Amino acid sequence: MANNTSRRNFLRTAPAAAAATLALTDSLAFAAQAQSSAGPGDDVAASASPFQFFPAKDLDADAKSLQAAPGNKNLVNQAPGIPCAIAMTTETHHSAPEFEWHAGRDHIIQIVDGSTLYEVGGTPKNGRNIRPGEWLAPASDGSKSILMGKGDMLVIPRGMPHRRATADSVTFLLLSTYGKMTA
Repeated sequence: MANNTSRRNFLRTAPAAAAATLALTDSLAFAAQAQSSAGPGDDVAASASPFQFFPAKDLDADAKSLQAAPGNKNLVNQAPGIPCAIAMTTETHHSAPEFEWHAGRDHIIQIVDGSTLYEVGGTPKNGRNIRPGEWLAPASDGSKSILMGKGDMLVIPRGMPHRRATADSVTFLLLSTYGKMTA
């Protein structure tokens, strides 16, 4: 990366890194506070989650594999100490029939290859609760359409209706952050 630094590369990666860092920092701080009554140094050990590193060559191989056989690859599963999930997905000729929105998670989407159309926002019409904190609606009045292509990133905060339509093919990374919002 040092040999290929540019403002554009920095701007592509900075939002995802910042969002992930904020979510992880909040979780780690809470875990450290919960362990404050333990012995010296125990707070650091308790708040430290194992890190995961994904080399570019491995992510490229995952993307090629998914492009050959569309589907999902879970890179990080939400677990205690890890307040997010990350998946790489490839889909072809897919349209979500309804808008969805969530009370307890945000989405950060970055397009790896191809393109897709997101409809985001608005006021859901005839929405229904499908499970705690999850809703679907066939329409959302006033939603905005965003055509996303390779390198584009979209942040969808919890509670915001959204759906995706892919005319051809798209491969994307989806980071879902979990947890309660704090003021």
